[in-house]
Amino acid sequence: MGKILIVDDDAPFIGALTDKIRALYPLLDVVGCTDPLEALTALKEQDIDLLLVDLEMPMLDGTKILNYAVSLGMDKNRIVILSGRDSDYLHEQFPMGTCLAVLNKYEAKQKAVLDMIFSSMHRKAGARD
Repeated sequence: MGKILIVDDDAPFIGALTDKIRALYPLLDVVGCTDPLEALTALKEQDIDLLLVDLEMPMLDGTKILNYAVSLGMDKNRIVILSGRDSDYLHEQFPMGTCLAVLNKYEAKQKAVLDMIFSSMHRKAGARD
């Protein structure tokens, strides 16, 4: 438990989130993909514990990546959809049970939810050691 795949075409966002995770949760392993097609390969070849995927990207959107991950056997409760859209829109598009969470990646309260997820993963990774 502890491998996170972040898929987002915004490289500075991936970099900032990766830096934060590595600094605060050193037991977690983070892989970032700015190219959604590379993410498909990573999902197929690596054992991913948590998928963070941007909803709106060129070529493949987050919904298609979510569906692909689930088709490979990934538990939908290990997938978080991120977007710049407001939470009402996100919850309309992804009703409860579609995935673990849908979050606006720029709202502070939404970022706190990510911190809770990372903290839980970090504790579980530490318990395994």
